[in-house]
Amino acid sequence: MKGAKLLSCANRCLKGNSPSLNSARWSSSRPAPRQSASFVLNLFRGQFEPAQVFPFPEPLSEDQRQMLQELVPPVEKFFQEVNDPAKNDSAAKIEEGTLAGLWELGAFGLQVPSDHGGLGLNNTQYARLVEVVGAHDLGVGITLGAHQSIGFKGILLFGNPEQKKKYLPRVTGGEYAAFCLTEPSSGSDAGSIKSRAVLSPDGKHFILNGSKIWISNGGIAEIMTVFAQTPIQKDGKTVDKVTAFIVERSFGGVSSGPPEDKMGIKCSNTTEVYYEDVKIPVENVLGGLGNGFKVAMNILNNGRFGMAAALAGTQRSALRQAAEHAATRLQFGKRLAEFDSVREKLARMAMRQYTTETLAYMVSGNMDSGAQDYHLEAAISKVFASDSAWAVVDEAIQILGGMGFMKATGLERVLRDLRIFRIFEGTNDILRLFVALTGIQFAGSHLQELQRAFKNPTAHLGLIFSEAGRRASAAVGLARGPDLAPLLAPELRPLGSELAKLCAEHGRSVEAALVRHGRDIVDQQLVLQHLAAAAVDAYTGAAVLARASRAARRALPGAAHELRLAEAWAEECVTRMPAALAATRAPRSLRHHARLAELGAAVAAAGGQPTPNPLNL
Repeated sequence: MKGAKLLSCANRCLKGNSPSLNSARWSSSRPAPRQSASFVLNLFRGQFEPAQVFPFPEPLSEDQRQMLQELVPPVEKFFQEVNDPAKNDSAAKIEEGTLAGLWELGAFGLQVPSDHGGLGLNNTQYARLVEVVGAHDLGVGITLGAHQSIGFKGILLFGNPEQKKKYLPRVTGGEYAAFCLTEPSSGSDAGSIKSRAVLSPDGKHFILNGSKIWISNGGIAEIMTVFAQTPIQKDGKTVDKVTAFIVERSFGGVSSGPPEDKMGIKCSNTTEVYYEDVKIPVENVLGGLGNGFKVAMNILNNGRFGMAAALAGTQRSALRQAAEHAATRLQFGKRLAEFDSVREKLARMAMRQYTTETLAYMVSGNMDSGAQDYHLEAAISKVFASDSAWAVVDEAIQILGGMGFMKATGLERVLRDLRIFRIFEGTNDILRLFVALTGIQFAGSHLQELQRAFKNPTAHLGLIFSEAGRRASAAVGLARGPDLAPLLAPELRPLGSELAKLCAEHGRSVEAALVRHGRDIVDQQLVLQHLAAAAVDAYTGAAVLARASRAARRALPGAAHELRLAEAWAEECVTRMPAALAATRAPRSLRHHARLAELGAAVAAAGGQPTPNPLNL
């Protein structure tokens, strides 16, 4: 299990490295704000950017599609006939025969290029196979994901040719990998890690000392991506910066604690890992000295879509169980599926599964199409998928009633397995703040550009008038976003138009928050949460509109149902967004935020509920 300080970059940009909007001093040499095709980044400016949403990505060539058609059936068969999730859970380890079969299938090297021993899949192909795993056994999924989604992903992303040639054949040939970041004193705050590596006197090795906790595959990994503080020279001073290293257990000085006793994903190996005077060859620095934070963030950002894909499979499986039970179970002379309350549960479960699946393939498709800015969309996919999977499986248990509470159905195991997904690889709370702060930093840079223009209006009349015109039009309701009609199925165009208007309102809410709070916005976490919630609704709403429109355009077999699912989900999104945005600036909401903060502080200070029970006993 892993953690990282995902919002520190945005935090530093807003609080420490950028001038406030009211006191910026611009120089003629300051670069213009960067442009981006990211839907979520532009949302914080109030812009509806369709480039990475419409049309829905189609990244597979015919050869890639054919390869996937050949791979999926044997993987499905393996998990149906060989893997036993209940036995894995009970024994708290994966059966040896299952592991051997997974290695034989090539499941541990899905994205490794074929010339290094892997299958060479792209992200979309990877997502489809991970979805199969998620539908059957999340514990096995974590073992696979800890190995390749993050364990050796750094070598794929940042390894030099020599490192790839040396290590990639090994991680596809039977040697496990692990990602080693989290420490006892640093979970989401990766900058506070204590593990340290110093250069040996002869300059040939780094000597590593420290420890890591909650490391998936920690007790079985031979090859590890390890992060440690290293002294580097900066501006004539020696400072500590995090560096990433490729560490082999065979280097000596590497040991592991006993497997952790966990709530769920019991069959995945999770241990502490200790490093005592480990000699790491200098050629095993990964991504450059002092660049460890960048390496870690890119690894995590690059792999999050896989979590959404796995949990889309989990939700599909739980929904199937619930639907089959509702269609056959008789109560009060009717089948459960005839009751409107049960139908509503099934509908909401189906909407969440459809949306999670949509996000997984939209993000992976963007990555395969060469998109550069997808980190906020990937973060949203992880947050939404993990929240939705918990809700869907919980409701499946509710529909099955007492039967769902029994181990025999497997749902209680799935619910236990799911709980960690809202915590690791960036807690959902941190990721929401990460989305909000990164989006605000992007929007703030453009607002500062406008402020700069007003300091020299003669030279920037075009920018001033275009921006003034846009704001004036928005103020009287005349603002026009992109023409989405050609991109949307006719049934979905009214919702698309409404969503585009709410994106403009999101930008105005961000600007109002910046004007009110300035650089202190980083401390207004309840306001940030509302902005993030609206961003999740905006992105998920746009994504399902794009996918369902694609289904209608291609006359896919389930197109009519997809249109209903997308319409229902987008309707709920555009209903929630105004309330979330209003809560960022309405006096009553702000007073309530302050009240909640005071209550929480009082509870923390008292070590629990400060009030006695009504009997005062």
